[in-house]
Order: sequence, then structure tokens, then C-alpha cells
Amino acid sequence: MHAAVLSSYDAPPVYRDHPEPVATGDHEMVVEVLAAALHHLTRAKATGSHYSGTGALPLVPGADGVVRDPAGQLRYAVLDDTNAGTFADRTVIDARRSVVLPQDTDPVLVAAAMNPGMSSWIALRRRTSFTPGRRVLVIGATGNAGRMAVQVAKLFGAGHVIAAGRDAARLATLPALGADQTCTLDRIEEAADVDVVLDYVWGEPAATAMIPLLSARTDRTAPLTWIQIGSMAGPTAPIPSVALRSARLQIIGSGIGSVPARDIIAELPELAAAVAQGSIDVRARAVPLADITQVWTAGTDDRIVLVPGR
Repeated sequence: MHAAVLSSYDAPPVYRDHPEPVATGDHEMVVEVLAAALHHLTRAKATGSHYSGTGALPLVPGADGVVRDPAGQLRYAVLDDTNAGTFADRTVIDARRSVVLPQDTDPVLVAAAMNPGMSSWIALRRRTSFTPGRRVLVIGATGNAGRMAVQVAKLFGAGHVIAAGRDAARLATLPALGADQTCTLDRIEEAADVDVVLDYVWGEPAATAMIPLLSARTDRTAPLTWIQIGSMAGPTAPIPSVALRSARLQIIGSGIGSVPARDIIAELPELAAAVAQGSIDVRARAVPLADITQVWTAGTDDRIVLVPGR
């Protein structure tokens, strides 16, 4: 079979022949990969910069994907830490870490949406007691995951969703997806009276935004849950101590480890159904797996989805 193989952290993966995978565990099965998205988590795990990566080379990247099992069923599968990922014709999955999809599911759309959509879905479902009517601020809303976070928050019944980011032109497209208000990061005080922050940026911008946002709140004793999801602006943020003392602020994280795997798996069917039904708008671009070297670091507004056999 063929696979995208990463042999060096200094070079992109190469499409080449690779040994067939072998299932060894009781719940494992060899599956045909239909579509696997290239997202930030995939690159970070592959290069050893993500805390959940194996850090061992060589490896086949790919943390999830839509596959066909031996019985002919379509599944969305999440792989555990492994060097045999989904960027291949075939791979091995643990059936317990997958969900069966309807046969008419579009593999490319589901593969594109699940990882970025899951970030906000899990954060609101499993990291805070979210109830309809609450006000949500999405920092980093112009990225792929942030764009979907706006939609997920509205799907969950948010009363008011504010989309924040640096790019005013991209922000202007988000009201069509459900954003009730937009603001650039230098005007973050306009989003002061929210209940939940979904932060995909972190780093210096998040730290800089906290004081003006907290200072502008009508009631500083009103609870504010700041959920750190992504770190596009940097892995550390110099949070001012006054931010923690001057308001009822709670900073938590959402990701692999802070949410048990069983809880993540439990949310997959509903998210997959929402994507399949068109409840969440997805930008996806199918690319042959053979083009992995060219697209590994490509910048695009669409989620690149690698399709074996094309």
C-alpha cells in the first residue's frame, strides 16, 4: 500500500510504499481510509511539538479520519498515540474509538469538520456547564476552528455570540454563520459582558486582552469562564495577577487529557450528525494523498482533506 511517511522533522512527509498494517488487539481492525484531514493537531503530533505526540520517527501522520471497516460500514475514527496514522491507504483503528456513520455520509466533509468542530463542542459540553442563552466570545474566530466555534455556540443555544480576531475582512463574513457581533482584538472591551470565552489564540494577545475586557465588565463579580483551547499566538501567556484578583475569572483548558477519552467519544455521534445534516458549514478541499509533500505546510482558508487512491 501507499502512505505519507515522515522521516525527519525538517522535511515534509513523502508519499511512498509502506508495509500493510496489522491488527493485533481484541478491538482492533484494519480499515480502508477514505478521507483524513490535515489540521494543526496532525502537524503538531507528527513533529513532536504536541504534548500527546509520540515523538518517534519514522511515522505515518494522521490523527483521525473517515474509514470503511471490513463489514463495509463507514466510521469516523480517532487514533490513539501511534506511528501508523490515517495518511495511508489503510490503517488500524480501535473500534471503541470510532462511531458508525450513515452510508450516505460525505467522507470529505466529516473528516474536515470533526477535529476543529470537536474543540468547541467538547469545551462547551464537557468543560463548563453551558446553558442556552449564555453569551460567548470566540477569540480567534477567523480561523477554521474558531469559525466553527461560532456555529457550535449558536447550535447550543447561545443568546449572543461575539467573534473576535485580527482580520476585519474575515470577521465580516461571520454574521452569516451566526455571529451576533464582531470586534477586532484591539477593541476587545466591546465583548466585556460575556459568560464564556473560547480562546484559540492564547499567548501575548490573550494576556493583553484580559485587562481591558475585565475592566469593562458591568459586573466584575459575574462569573466568567475563559476556556483555553488553542495557542496559535504562543504556548505561554503572561497573565497579569490583577486579572485573577479583580474579577470572578476562571481560566481552564480543554483538550486531550483534560477531557477523558470516553467523554470525547460519547460526543462524536451528535457532532457527526450535525455535520452530515448541514447544521455546520464546513470548508473542505479534497487533495490526493500523493500530494502530501506539496500541501503539508500550505496556507488555505479551506481544510485540506487527504484522499488516498486519487
